[in-house]
Amino acid sequence: MTSRTARHEQWMRRALAVAASTPLETAALDVPVGAVVLDSDGRELAAARNEREAGADPTAHAEVLALRAAAAERGEWRLAGCTLVVTLEPCTMCAGALVLARIDTLVFGAWEPKTGAVGSLWDVVRDRRLNHRPEVYGGVLEKECVELMRGFFGR
Repeated sequence: MTSRTARHEQWMRRALAVAASTPLETAALDVPVGAVVLDSDGRELAAARNEREAGADPTAHAEVLALRAAAAERGEWRLAGCTLVVTLEPCTMCAGALVLARIDTLVFGAWEPKTGAVGSLWDVVRDRRLNHRPEVYGGVLEKECVELMRGFFGR
């Protein structure tokens, strides 16, 4: 059996590949964030990357797009039993969306000190006032995820 850490790293490599798959015409515009939703058996339901600039849509974050596609694949909005893997700590919008979608597990790579809502600035997903709180695993393949961001932002 594969360890949880090995599974999380494998899934994060997939999310990194999705993030890196940005089309050349928008590669310099959209921040390269990738997200993957997996069912309870580890089968990929959906994958998406940021498309805010490409689609002129402020809600087109990788997480939201992946959640929408996974819900369409399942034919329901409740994604209980699913795992969301994303290369960057979710913002407040995305953290709220994954809580509302009833995601069981969140795995993310790089911490986002400016907008992160899973521990950096806020901790939306662990707020005891909410009716759902997923398990959270942060910092998975953090170095690779940070390098992707640094490459985009030129630092």
